[in-house]
Amino acid sequence: PKHVQLYRAFGWDAPVFCHLPLLRNADKSKISKRKNPVSLNYYRRAGYLPEALLNYLALMGWTMPDGHEEFTLAEFIEHFTLERINLGGPVFDLTKLTWLNGKYIRACPAEEVLARLRGGLLSDDYLLKVIALAHERVETLEDFVDYAGFFFVGELTYDGDAVKKLVGKKHTPRESATALQTLLDEVLDPVLEWTAADLEARLRAFVERIDWKAGDFFMPVRIAVSGRAATPPLFETMAVLGKEVCRRRLRRAVEVLRALPEPAAAE
Repeated sequence: PKHVQLYRAFGWDAPVFCHLPLLRNADKSKISKRKNPVSLNYYRRAGYLPEALLNYLALMGWTMPDGHEEFTLAEFIEHFTLERINLGGPVFDLTKLTWLNGKYIRACPAEEVLARLRGGLLSDDYLLKVIALAHERVETLEDFVDYAGFFFVGELTYDGDAVKKLVGKKHTPRESATALQTLLDEVLDPVLEWTAADLEARLRAFVERIDWKAGDFFMPVRIAVSGRAATPPLFETMAVLGKEVCRRRLRRAVEVLRALPEPAAAE
């Protein structure tokens, strides 16, 4: 293995390594960054507490002697033994992680929850980025909450009008799903510099490549990442939302499109 070769190259004594089985999806397939959020930044941004995520990941390959599922890092260290490692392929269940995270949040005093919100989703840095995009487009502070609300939620829901715009007027659900999936796989996944300027250049080049009109493609992308047709400029919006959030929302939009019936063929 490469990590062992590195130890040898530097002349260091290598420790004894223990490897756990790879995490799997609910369908037993290997977790892939193309299909799942695997970045810690995504879970941090989505509001998962570090101690909850650590607790859950520990459960993926190990169990407490008494079988209880909630434990601190100190308790984990105290009771950990190699003999209790589970060698079966663990399934990463986001629903269970969310449930466990909720228990941790409910155990926090209100003041601590406020501090964590200010340190993450409601940090001054993030709020200022959102305000910079939205403040010229609202009339009251209450408007701001409605107009920019999608910057502060996890999963989006698409109402009937949004789904229609997700499909577009000139394309079928399958065509739109294929276009968005190709955008994800071939354009957005490789992006390292997630900036508005770079995103605009890449998306415009992609539109030319697939021979769609810009408006016909950018509206489904806008709906996918925001859930609404009226937003701040698309590329700036995507830059502020961040790569992991945009990728996850686009994947969700593809799922919605693929579940729609195809229009009946003209006779």
